Amino acid sequence: MSEVSTHELYSLLVPLAHERLIVPRACVAEVVTWQAPETMHGAPPWYLGTIRWSGRPVPVVAFEAACGQAVPTPGTRTRIVIFVALSGALSSGYFGVMTQGFPQLVRLNADVVKADPSRSFGERGPILCQVQMLNESPLIPDFAWMEQMISEETCAA
Repeated sequence: MSEVSTHELYSLLVPLAHERLIVPRACVAEVVTWQAPETMHGAPPWYLGTIRWSGRPVPVVAFEAACGQAVPTPGTRTRIVIFVALSGALSSGYFGVMTQGFPQLVRLNADVVKADPSRSFGERGPILCQVQMLNESPLIPDFAWMEQMISEETCAA
């Protein structure tokens, strides 16, 4: 039997339209098939609306649009990754992110992931930083910021 290093983290590479996010596996509650969210009048483009998941309304966002890009067009591979809301800002306790495929499980450790300072991101936005792992350069999202933005939108409704 092989031992798993205590310095490894099971993570998911979440595919977006032109980037990938890297998130701890424990933050993901479920990956569901795309369903068009119930839209909210007057919401910004990144806030797609809500879906019903496990008997509760869950807000869904387009991460790309939160970064100032266009909302991707849903296709046959589009999914919604349901994340556990950790900041306490969302009453539902969860939020969804539109993805362009199914997340890929990876194990991270200091040998495969390094800081990637090739790009910088603003202080107030959905991206904390970018990392380099083998031939990938995924983004680490700032979900506390995202949860706060979702909370502000849902309270304004």
